[in-house]
Amino acid sequence: MRNSLVAATAVLALTLPASAKDEPKGAPSPNEIVAEAAAEEWVAIPAEDMLVMTLAPDADGNPREVVIQLMPAPFSQGWVENIRTLARAHWYDGISVNRVQDNYVVQWGDPGYDNPESGETETKPLPEGLNVMGEDDYTTRVPVKLISPDIAANFNPIVRDGWRAPILRDAYASSATFEHGWPFALRQYPDKSDRWPVHCYGMVGVGRNYSPDTGSGAELYTVIGHAPRHLDRNIALVGRIISGMEHLSSLPRGSGVLGFYTEEEADKRTPILSVRVASDLPEGERPQFEYLSTEGETFAKYAEARANRRDPFFIVPAGGADICNIPVPIRAVASE
Repeated sequence: MRNSLVAATAVLALTLPASAKDEPKGAPSPNEIVAEAAAEEWVAIPAEDMLVMTLAPDADGNPREVVIQLMPAPFSQGWVENIRTLARAHWYDGISVNRVQDNYVVQWGDPGYDNPESGETETKPLPEGLNVMGEDDYTTRVPVKLISPDIAANFNPIVRDGWRAPILRDAYASSATFEHGWPFALRQYPDKSDRWPVHCYGMVGVGRNYSPDTGSGAELYTVIGHAPRHLDRNIALVGRIISGMEHLSSLPRGSGVLGFYTEEEADKRTPILSVRVASDLPEGERPQFEYLSTEGETFAKYAEARANRRDPFFIVPAGGADICNIPVPIRAVASE
């Protein structure tokens, strides 16, 4: 019996991972590159550009808070203004998560809005004066050609016409790159370029009905699965989850059409207690976050490392990356 136990222990020891001190030396990982970024390469996110969404506590009574960073100019500003208006009117207070579709989206809003499973639920009236956006507002137009369609094969910074950012090949556009900490795609023409934000994991968009409806911002969703890039330029993207994503991605899936909760599943809807613009909160309660500048040298090294992993675990560098496989590093900042 003792010999069997010794033998089993020896086999187990062979299967355990090597300790940190035995890890082979190699190129730094993307996280290690980010950890070495200088303080001046981090950019503070203004409190006016963040929403704090408080969900009802979980089954064990634990609080759940989600922080959303709103999209900066020039993208989706009509919808972003609406969202601030709705938050400041406390319109979002008392709505719920109504749809959770596996490998796709979590959607929240008025249970009676465009919800095939809600029965005869009455819709909540919207505040007056909201912007009405058009489908042309899904993209922004640049009057000059910023980036050559001859995309470089590597991920080093390319400086052209004042532009400095990693440029990637893209299956949905001429190219994809980053601006002020956000990923976007680019469609180029001889004398202009169209740009639009892209549907990566954690991005927040505006629910809408059939065209020409473009949504107001009352219905919002976030991506919880593989990037649904076919939605780009078809729905407004207005932000991204920067904290608390686990509270949304782990919610029970709905069994109704498109993942909506059925009437029998009404108890699965997660109530949203409040949504506040962070700048409206008392100073001591405002979240503080910053992102790694996408125009800096560290981000370029980080993007290249994400595209070509050479740290010890990896054998063959991939040789490329999708725009959504290079998430912009964001970190919380401790209050002083």
